[in-house]
Order: sequence, then C-alpha cells, then structure tokens
Amino acid sequence: MLRLGLRTILVGALLVATACGGATANEDGRIEVVASAYPLAWAAERAGGEAVHVTNLTPPGVEPHDLELSPEDLEAISSADVVLTIGGGFQPAVEEAVAAEASGTVVDVAPVDGDPHVWLDPAGFADVVGRIADALGAAGVADATGNATTVEEDLATLDDDLRAGLAECDSRLLLVNHAAFGRLAAAVDLTQASISGTAPEAEPDPARIAALAELARGEGATTVFTEPLAPPDVAETLAAEAGLTTAVLDPVEGPSDEQLAAGEDYLSIMRTNLETLRDGLGCR
Repeated sequence: MLRLGLRTILVGALLVATACGGATANEDGRIEVVASAYPLAWAAERAGGEAVHVTNLTPPGVEPHDLELSPEDLEAISSADVVLTIGGGFQPAVEEAVAAEASGTVVDVAPVDGDPHVWLDPAGFADVVGRIADALGAAGVADATGNATTVEEDLATLDDDLRAGLAECDSRLLLVNHAAFGRLAAAVDLTQASISGTAPEAEPDPARIAALAELARGEGATTVFTEPLAPPDVAETLAAEAGLTTAVLDPVEGPSDEQLAAGEDYLSIMRTNLETLRDGLGCR
C-alpha cells in the first residue's frame, strides 16, 4: 500500500510537471524520449511501445562513461518530453547537459548507494522500469503502465533464472575488469572483486593485481571476466599471473550494431551472461 501511494503521488507530480512544461508529440504523434544509455532506451521502448520515439544518446558499441555530446544531442535533450538519465557520475557530460538544457520531465534512476549499474540486478531494474512508465504515462502514453507490467514480469523470470542457475557453483568469486557487477553479484550471492573501480578506464596498480591473484587461488576461481567495450590487457595479465582463463561478461552498457542487428536485447544478453557465469564459475 505504501509503494502504491508513493507511485500515485509521483504520477500526480509528473502530470503537473508535464502540464506546466507542455509535453508535445512529434510530427508523427509520438512522445519524444531521450535516454542517456542503452538500458534506459530499452526500458522506454518496451514501456512506451508505438507511442514513443526514443533517442539513445550513446551510439551502439560505444563506452557510455566517457560519452561526448554533439550539438544534435543537446537539441534532442532540450526538446524531449521525457529525459532518462543514470546520473551518479556515470555520464558526467550528460548530467551537465541535462541540468542546463532539459525542459521536459527528467527521470534520474541513479540509486543512492553509489553503484549506478542498477539494470544488472533485474529486480532493481523492474523498479526503474516502473518509474519510467510513470513518467511516460504522465506525458500521455496511455499504455505505459500495462506495458511496464509485462516488462516487470520478464525481469522477474530473468531474476528467478539467474538465482537458480547460479545457486550451486564451484566458486562464488566474481573476478571482473571493473566494478559494474556488484548489484548482480549481491542478487545471486556472489562476491565481486574488480581490477578497477566503477569506471573501466581506471588504472590498477601491481599490488592490486597481486592481491587479486592470491584471492583467486584462495577461492578456487578459474576465470576472470573481461568486457566487450574495455581493453582486456590488465585482465589477461591477472589471468596469466593467477593461472586463470578469461571469458567475456557483458555489462549491457552499449550493445554493438552486430548484436542489435541480430535481434539481441537486454534480456537475451543477460541470458548469455548467465551461461557465461555458469561456465566460468563451475555451476551445476
């Protein structure tokens, strides 16, 4: 009941904000939505359906942390009815531009605990989808809540499959390139240990590599997980020092053109991640 009451209050506030700002559909009648990165664009497209036109500021295959905006991006932010951002320092250029340019409803999904990768925990991502649907509904998307319910059901199924698939593993140590997977690890009772921090370009020192190698040997780990958008060099150095193999784990920050052309999306990439984790952690 409390959550329902809070959502009702949020929707009311968004309706007022939209009325004051004057949400305007584009020339084909759709609501204009700008998303700062792929996970939010995916959620908006699923919740909004045919009633929205979604612009993803982060091009396919581009690392979103260091995104630089074009004049066209700034115009899109300025004219959008709804702007979706991750915040929390995940994309500083976007946060600055949104603060200066946005005239529509802004939804910042950054959690308060400092880890911005909220979409890697499907249960937490379901709450984000609900917030996005509220904003779209306030902007005039009649089916947003119903569409979001379907997405939330898909995320609940994914969450169940992750928990079941990773319940019994030889190792519960998740060795990763950068600290993107903390929420996923917490959801399925793994322990994340990262080479660098939440930004993949951070440079680790040799002492960190040595400490992780010792930790891996102590925990019986066999795999260090690299990423599609980050250089694997340091992870490969750790693997060589600790006698580990490497495997690619996707933080779903910016799928490539090839992935999108093949019909891959958030759900399918997360299921590929599940199989990668099962192999790398020796799960049964």
